[in-house]
Amino acid sequence: MNNTNNAMNVDDRIFVAGARGLVGSAIVRHLQTAGFSNLLLPNRSELDLADQLAVEAYFRAQRPSHIFLAAAKVGGILANNNYPADFIRSNLVIQDNVIDAAQRHNVCKLVFLGSSCIYPKLAPQPIKEEYLLTGPLEPTNEWYAVAKIAGIKTCQAYRRQYGFDAISLMPTNLYGPGDNFDLETSHVMPAMMRKFHEAKITGAKEVMIWGTGTPRREFLHVDDLASAAVHLMQHYSGEDIVNVGVGKDISIAELAALVAEVIGFSGEIIYDTSKPDGTPRKLLDVSRLHAQNWRASIDLRDGVADTYSWFLNHGPK
Repeated sequence: MNNTNNAMNVDDRIFVAGARGLVGSAIVRHLQTAGFSNLLLPNRSELDLADQLAVEAYFRAQRPSHIFLAAAKVGGILANNNYPADFIRSNLVIQDNVIDAAQRHNVCKLVFLGSSCIYPKLAPQPIKEEYLLTGPLEPTNEWYAVAKIAGIKTCQAYRRQYGFDAISLMPTNLYGPGDNFDLETSHVMPAMMRKFHEAKITGAKEVMIWGTGTPRREFLHVDDLASAAVHLMQHYSGEDIVNVGVGKDISIAELAALVAEVIGFSGEIIYDTSKPDGTPRKLLDVSRLHAQNWRASIDLRDGVADTYSWFLNHGPK
């Protein structure tokens, strides 16, 4: 299953699709620290990945040797509920354009970044990779999940038909520097961070959190994901998807208490139980990842503190 023939060399032309996003920017940081300097990092105005002709022209001109496909339209429960057509179409088009062009232009290897939301809502815990397509999805983000499942199957199909070395990684819930802190479109961690920060600044006595606080989630610092993605690009080649996580979870209520403590909010945390909880629990089985000799290293408290520091310097004021 392992094959390092398509591993990156420091002088290879490496295309990070979505290099300005949370995941893409972390991958860029990791590559640069490791000595990779020949990076292709077009922004959206320079290359619209939803434009098939533009993608074709870019590949013809730039000839990347390796690709990290981190570009995606992402958002939390509210955004997924309000814009289902945008989430399914945008992601399908982007990944199809990039994967197809990569194969036709003889790219050595591609890493496709999926999401743990591909798994059934009530999957046994922890979630093994083989649970994919064994039950109904979580309704609040099924549009995004279906697109990501299609991306996995596209990578597998291109491997089977063309021998294209495309691997698929399924990260758990991510957070870290560069996250989206917009309360309308963000995920739980950055939304929580912004709420507690604003409450601290304004002197508010309480903060409202969506749902009951009982769902359990696993959180991976995005710099750990970047490390895993580069490691697997270098050392893993196979059709089987690989979960990327830390292998332990925390309740939303426990997370809220941790974030509040790091930020310095000492008021009351209350829960709006009329709002949806989403999946009751989502913990990844990371046995396959550990078998590839990689483990997460960033402690959750340290990661939250690091992310809050970034927010204070770069986030909404």
